[in-house]
Amino acid sequence: MKVLTAAQMQEIDRRTIDEIGIPGVVLMENAGRGVAEEIVQRFSATDSPCALIMAGKGNNGGDGYVIARYLLNQGWDVKTLILAERDAIKGDAAVNLFALEKCGGQVDFILNAEALQSSLAAAGGLTVLVDAIFGTGLIKPAQGLYLQAIEWLNQQTFPVVAVDIPSGVDASTGRVPGVAVNASLTVTFAFAKVGLVSYPGAGLVGELVTVDIGIPEQISGQAAADCLFIDAEEASRLLPVRNQAGHKGTFGHLLVVAGSTGKCGAAVMAAESGLRGGAGLVTLACPQSVQPTIASRLAEVMTAPMLDVNGETSLLALDALLTLTEGKQALAIGPGLGLAEETSELMRRLVQDSALPMIIDADGLNAFCGHTHLLNSQAGRQAILTPHPGEMARLTGLSVAEIQADRFTVARDFAVRHRVVLVLKGARTLIASPDGKIHVNSTGHAGLASGGMGDVLTGLIGSFLAQGLTALDAATLGVYLHGLAADRLLASFGDAGLLATDVIYEIPAARQALSKEG
Repeated sequence: MKVLTAAQMQEIDRRTIDEIGIPGVVLMENAGRGVAEEIVQRFSATDSPCALIMAGKGNNGGDGYVIARYLLNQGWDVKTLILAERDAIKGDAAVNLFALEKCGGQVDFILNAEALQSSLAAAGGLTVLVDAIFGTGLIKPAQGLYLQAIEWLNQQTFPVVAVDIPSGVDASTGRVPGVAVNASLTVTFAFAKVGLVSYPGAGLVGELVTVDIGIPEQISGQAAADCLFIDAEEASRLLPVRNQAGHKGTFGHLLVVAGSTGKCGAAVMAAESGLRGGAGLVTLACPQSVQPTIASRLAEVMTAPMLDVNGETSLLALDALLTLTEGKQALAIGPGLGLAEETSELMRRLVQDSALPMIIDADGLNAFCGHTHLLNSQAGRQAILTPHPGEMARLTGLSVAEIQADRFTVARDFAVRHRVVLVLKGARTLIASPDGKIHVNSTGHAGLASGGMGDVLTGLIGSFLAQGLTALDAATLGVYLHGLAADRLLASFGDAGLLATDVIYEIPAARQALSKEG
């Protein structure tokens, strides 16, 4: 599903008005009617339904005036609070304010804190609150009356319906620069916005509904596709075809470089996940001192012992590793490899010297802290990095708080600068490509926040690389399927106590379910 930035949606509105000739007031009418219909459908069963609409002076406020008029026509008791002077209402919004008042709508213009508190104190017995304050035009934190109104909305127990986007959320990134409305339902127009599907903004949306406002197909069909929300429809298109006449060599050979003393489990999970994802063959290269232990736990995976120092793979193993890459289709580096400087140098050299499509995770990422310039030394190579926010902080020099506040921008900028596919893990994992495109994952839950889940993801993405998918497609499908496997276990396990190995075993069933749905 396409998701747009505020600027992209504004351009669609402009073209619809200027090129097609549909007036902006018509689009506003359609938008307000769409929200009102969603409200009526959900909340009209209440005796004597009553709505309070908190509106700004711009087009989002204009949508609110239309909503008020439609609810009045449905027999609702409606009060509209406008956080501006009457003379500040211009254009299409002014047209709809005039219509609302002509239809008998109760409208109060709120100019100071005392008036706001007085109007809010008089509001009682409400069925629903409507947030029509800012919309997608927000560029700075809410202040003054706007801030007070948002804080009041967030203190209420009544359902809050956000118009287009919760006020206070940056529509283009999901950032929340100050305080934002915590909505129960968000009704957005024509397309979902980036801020609605990317955290932290996504956490304030509640249920998300997209309504048609009459954008013609010749305009909507040309909307930019540089940001996609990955749902089952999108993910199923990426599934590699399984040739019924194929054999184990048909479906790719993945080389996993992982493991060290005390971290054998990471290597085991990454390798087994590679097989569960559909790779025909998986070879695991690991320190020779732990190879017997690892081999005893992996009946189906081939193991290759590497020279080591104190239980971590030695730099002297580089030539042997490069020889192992011959005949392989993809390379997965990092789970449990250790943090010794010699091992880190081995990983940097391997990444530079191998031309295989690759995924780098965990200790492999740590090896590039302070050396990120080495990642883009081979233009055109297919490389995937999969950091969690802490690893991303070490790679970029930013704080975790800075990363989480603007995940969209951080992920995209890193991917473009270093010409890699960047998987920024977390709620609504982001997959950013070197050309600036962003995929936002829709699957997964808090149960994935446990040890080993990243190792499973590494093997799964590596498996899809070995099966011939591009780096962007392999990362996108791997992240989606990883989350889907966890989602399928939610009813049985809940969102706590889920093990990484539970997810590994569920991967084939999740893939089959996705294939059927697609």
